[in-house]
Amino acid sequence: MAEIVKSESEGRYTPAEIEPKWQARWDSDPTLYAAEAHEIGKPKFYCIEMLPYPSGQLHMGHVRNYAIGDALARFMWMRGANVLHPMGWDAFGLPAENAALKNNTPPAEWTLANIAAMRQQMRRMGLSYDWATEVTTCLPEYYRWNQWFFLQMFKAGLAYRKKSKVNWCSECQTVLANEQVIDGKCWRHDDTLVEQRDLTQWFLRITKYADELQSGLDKMEGWPEKVRTMQRNWIGRSEGTLVDFVVAASEQSVQKIIVFTTRVDTIFGATSIQLSPEHPIAKSFAENNPVLAGQIEEMLAQQKAAREAGDLGAIEKHGVPTGKFAISPFNGELLPIWVANYILSDYGTGAIMSVPAHDERDFEFATKYGLTVRRVIAPKKATDEAPTLPFVEKDDAVLVNSGQWTGESCAEAQKHMAAFAKKNKFGMATTTYRLKDWGVSRQRYWGTPIPMVYCTNGHAGVEGNAAVDPGGVVALPESALPVLLPAQVEITQKGGSPLGRVEDFVNTTCPVCGGPALRETDTMDTFVDSSWYFYRYTDAKNSAAPFDSAKANYWFPIDQYIGGVEHAILHLIYSRFWTKVMRDLGLINNDEPAARLFTQGMVIKDGAKMSKSKGNVVSPDLMIERYGADATRMYALFAAPPDRDLEWLEEGVGGISRFLGRVYRLTTKFSEFARQQGSETVPNAAEAKLLRTLHQTIAKITEDFSGRWHFNTSIAAIMILVNEIAAAETLMDEGKISGAVIAEIFRSLTQLLAPFAPFLAAELWETVGGEGVVFRAAWPVANAELAREAEMEIPVQCNGKLVTVISVPAGSDSATIQAAALADAKVAAKMEAKTVVKVIVVPGKLVNIVVK
Repeated sequence: MAEIVKSESEGRYTPAEIEPKWQARWDSDPTLYAAEAHEIGKPKFYCIEMLPYPSGQLHMGHVRNYAIGDALARFMWMRGANVLHPMGWDAFGLPAENAALKNNTPPAEWTLANIAAMRQQMRRMGLSYDWATEVTTCLPEYYRWNQWFFLQMFKAGLAYRKKSKVNWCSECQTVLANEQVIDGKCWRHDDTLVEQRDLTQWFLRITKYADELQSGLDKMEGWPEKVRTMQRNWIGRSEGTLVDFVVAASEQSVQKIIVFTTRVDTIFGATSIQLSPEHPIAKSFAENNPVLAGQIEEMLAQQKAAREAGDLGAIEKHGVPTGKFAISPFNGELLPIWVANYILSDYGTGAIMSVPAHDERDFEFATKYGLTVRRVIAPKKATDEAPTLPFVEKDDAVLVNSGQWTGESCAEAQKHMAAFAKKNKFGMATTTYRLKDWGVSRQRYWGTPIPMVYCTNGHAGVEGNAAVDPGGVVALPESALPVLLPAQVEITQKGGSPLGRVEDFVNTTCPVCGGPALRETDTMDTFVDSSWYFYRYTDAKNSAAPFDSAKANYWFPIDQYIGGVEHAILHLIYSRFWTKVMRDLGLINNDEPAARLFTQGMVIKDGAKMSKSKGNVVSPDLMIERYGADATRMYALFAAPPDRDLEWLEEGVGGISRFLGRVYRLTTKFSEFARQQGSETVPNAAEAKLLRTLHQTIAKITEDFSGRWHFNTSIAAIMILVNEIAAAETLMDEGKISGAVIAEIFRSLTQLLAPFAPFLAAELWETVGGEGVVFRAAWPVANAELAREAEMEIPVQCNGKLVTVISVPAGSDSATIQAAALADAKVAAKMEAKTVVKVIVVPGKLVNIVVK
């Protein structure tokens, strides 16, 4: 075979030449990564990675995420699936406004330039995106559908306005997002304390779907349990009882304090009622009590300071008695009413019954102020000593000192007492949620304009169904969409929304009466953009609807969604909510957006997550220049399992590059034989060894893609295969390996590399004479017979201690294994002058000889 050996220059791996050549070919074929039409009914695979914010540069954290999805998409193409693998841009947001201030560059210009740069980086990485389905959320053809959805939600009662607390910087004269508040101060003005202000905001009624969002998590087995747990905790479903406490001797009409409690079984231990400083009844008590009014103002200031410091839970507990009493409906006892700074108006009902004997927080408060502590729950098994207070056990406990419910278990009493309250019309069992409605108003320019106007004649509602209401809010008709962002806007981040200073934008007409009206100048939270973008991918150019329902119903739910665990709460809950709204609008059939979710680990450098803010970013451009795109992305998959954090080491990329060079040298050297279609013969021992390793590798990688995704071990298996090939190189040179085996080895090796190193795989596929595109060629199938080991190693023990390891033919029965073990010289020496009591054979595992 000496005549086919290449020269050193011919056998050198040069990614700087190979990769641009293939990228140019791929770019010239817009159908290369295009999905087939949904009408064909072919089994589909919808694979997407979370779309990025176009900051301008990818880093290796991005590359790892995209390399995982890209490998999976290519594998599924090779398995014959109809694959949709798109990419887009989460393009609205604060960084564009910051750049406008810093660089005097319009946000649109800055954003679109960044998109162009990042798109080019993705192409250079060889990522298999169908760019015909690209979505850019800051373009009117996308955000008009944000506005359309908002109108549908408004009509359905899911979009509404109310006052809420926001972070406010007096220097910027604008609302700040939570992430812009650093140690209680403005991120731009580190000497300015952030205030809490009440502003009227737009909200989406996500709480309508709270129960379904919670219960749906039990069916989402393809999502990590960690993410599902985080969502359960965020939604915060609590089952309990609402109880009415009537204010005694009220000077006004009957006043009821409604309390929600998860422990109605402890109500006989309630020794006070505590109200939040903002509770309406607390305010009514203060109307003619200036001392109480001053104390309430002081507690409101304490809450405000704790909110601004971002540590409301750590507030030092203070309270004041109001001098008023409430009547417990279960026993008629008068309970003193207090106002306490740790009770929040937006949590539960803003009022609690304080049961200090059975709640740690209540016990702390009662101890501080000398309030009565009364035990009403006891261990089921009586003891001589009373339990230490507070006693919070409920699963193995019973009621004491609790009237007709004394002796019942806590669970029984909760049901019976809730039923008693309902029967007597002073309460009922209910379910509450920690989840709050989604505030979507942002006093910013670079976002989707909210399609509502304020009629100066007081009209409110929608065209054709409007009422007169002072300050009325009117929804724009769908024909008025999109409401375009004005192109020329001065961004100062002072004085509220920049849109409020653009008269041509603000001044409009009411669609109901034709009179003067003012546009809403807030824009939508950018989480709106990312809540439904993956549906738009299925029909990205549709100008008549957000998407074609038939297409969406074919592709959804997403088969594999890939992104960081940091999105577990906001984005992933909002997208689930949006899916349910679209389902109820009749647009889709699915209940959840994604069947499977994968959260990849972070890329760590210098002990911290790789990010621009930490200054530890590694640019893939530099790695590509030094080692090539294939080595760069393959290292990101090899260095750690994809769900674990990866410690960045550049020398690891160099190691992968050298490995790919070895593959290139061997494949090009034997490419002439790999092109031939030799006749199959019974393999000799050397051929059988090569084929065994090949088919074991095929089986392993196929299993890895189908299940645990340990691509690091998949790549390690390819390395082992290449080592076997290199070890047999002399045999191939000498003609002792048949052309048919050489062809199978190198063609299959090239296919196995295709998901991980697509540029090199494309080059080698052409070199070995493969037809068409390598990642559309059929994935190799493992032959179980060829993969079976010729021999297996069995450890042999005497009385449980290892003596030796024997080799026996693969598949040997127990008798054969036992005979080989007893015949081994080391075993014979151990048994000398001893009697064999028993021989235990576990086929394929071990032999244990019991002697005495």
